[in-house]
Amino acid sequence: MKNLAGLQVPVSAWSHLQADYLKQASELWNRALQGETGASADRRFAGAAWQANPASAFMAQLYLLNARTLQSMAEQVEGDEKTRARLRFAVQQFVDAAAPSNYLALNPEAQRLALDSQGESIAKGLQLLWADMQRGHLSQTDESAFEVGRNVATSEGHVVFENELFQLLEYKPLTAQVHERPLLLVPPCINKYYILDLQPENSLIRYAVEQGHRTFVVSWRNPDESCKSWTWDDYIERAAITAIETVREIAGTQTINTLGFCVGGTILATALAVLAARGQQPAESVTLLTTLIDFSSNGVLDLFVDEASVQLREMTIGAQSPKGPGLLHGQELATTFSFLRPNDLVWNYVVGNYLKGEAPPAFDLLYWNGDSTNLPGPMYCWYLRHTYLQNELKIPGRLTVCGEAIDLGQIKAPVYIYGSREDHIVPWDSAYRSTQVFSGKKRFVLGASGHIAGVINPPAKKKRSHWIGKGAALPPDANAWLDGATEHAGSWWPDWAAWLAGHAGAHKPAPKTPGNRTHKAIEPAPGRYVKTRA
Repeated sequence: MKNLAGLQVPVSAWSHLQADYLKQASELWNRALQGETGASADRRFAGAAWQANPASAFMAQLYLLNARTLQSMAEQVEGDEKTRARLRFAVQQFVDAAAPSNYLALNPEAQRLALDSQGESIAKGLQLLWADMQRGHLSQTDESAFEVGRNVATSEGHVVFENELFQLLEYKPLTAQVHERPLLLVPPCINKYYILDLQPENSLIRYAVEQGHRTFVVSWRNPDESCKSWTWDDYIERAAITAIETVREIAGTQTINTLGFCVGGTILATALAVLAARGQQPAESVTLLTTLIDFSSNGVLDLFVDEASVQLREMTIGAQSPKGPGLLHGQELATTFSFLRPNDLVWNYVVGNYLKGEAPPAFDLLYWNGDSTNLPGPMYCWYLRHTYLQNELKIPGRLTVCGEAIDLGQIKAPVYIYGSREDHIVPWDSAYRSTQVFSGKKRFVLGASGHIAGVINPPAKKKRSHWIGKGAALPPDANAWLDGATEHAGSWWPDWAAWLAGHAGAHKPAPKTPGNRTHKAIEPAPGRYVKTRA
């Protein structure tokens, strides 16, 4: 509140905004009197019902004018950058929520549908609202259409190891021969691993198997009350490091190839740094997909993190909480991420589901997005404080994890770093900053689209594009790299596959059975842990 009290719009900017608003409002009113409101380019108001009703068309145009003016005011406010960014975010949330399309009394499309269906659309909308209230979240897809292991996460494999924190999946080879070094994938523990295995045609896991890699994946347990005391050290020692050691033991190799996605990459890098401090270099290569290592500037997520907010978490669910540690419930995280894109992931479904009574269609990606996971409070609080708030992971010797002072620069393996150009969770230039932290050979590739769509971009679809730098130079400034990069059509997966093959070793006959004598198959993939709902 103290920061907000000091905010103000300069007098000159205020005068300009006021004059500009009055000019545009007058023009809008005059056009409305002449019946010339015109079609809206905003998809919320582009329907025929909006244009057929002059009052609704005028209201939509007036709303858009007010929205632009409020956003311009927020841009002109003077103050420290973080407070200004928070104000802009709050204004955007208000503007999106206030859209006339979000309210039955102001939405001519929903009103027309109600009349044409003799009220049936309203009755269906109320039924969908009641069902969502019972579920405890807004439905973005037909959740009854999917079942993990039946029509999502269907790649054939087995659980070959499990402990309290994770199950280790090994996938059945699809080639007669495999590379001698296996591949271990560490997905984020926020959401579930099967974003990497939604369908056979877009499965990164299946793609790796098809390339002849003996592929293992960490499937995280969805924490319940019995897990609320787990720490960051537990996730590193008892999960990531245990997975690395188990894969090495099963494959009988000194080194393995590793891949981490999002916070899974942060966990993987931390684990490899702990092992490096112990004199071990188990990674032949490291792939980091949309991963934060240097948390200097992280886009919109920075708005939610400051000393006061972290202390609040520590005192409510952290290890030092007066009531003892607790869980960060998955739905809270899911709601936060949805409101980073409220028009697409919140209000779009409010209008469709509740105002129009249209059940959302079946969409596997949105089913996965709604399959949220809890996080143990102590682990989450450590992550917030030492990465987002204090940005200590990149500083050699600053952090002690699993009893070791860690230095990510001691990881000797070559690193393949991928960022998505339109990522709002891990901005691409934030992902790029990892190139300045690791000491081994590095390759950075930039893909089109966002946090998920950029990563999950199978070559057969021939969609999007990616950028590759000229030569091996990785300057400190991300834009300097981009200026010298070349855009290539299609997926970045083949570039990664060629790079990975160079670290995977010779070929040998594919194993006929999963695991080994010590680690035998426990149950078929996808296993039990991934099926536990938050």
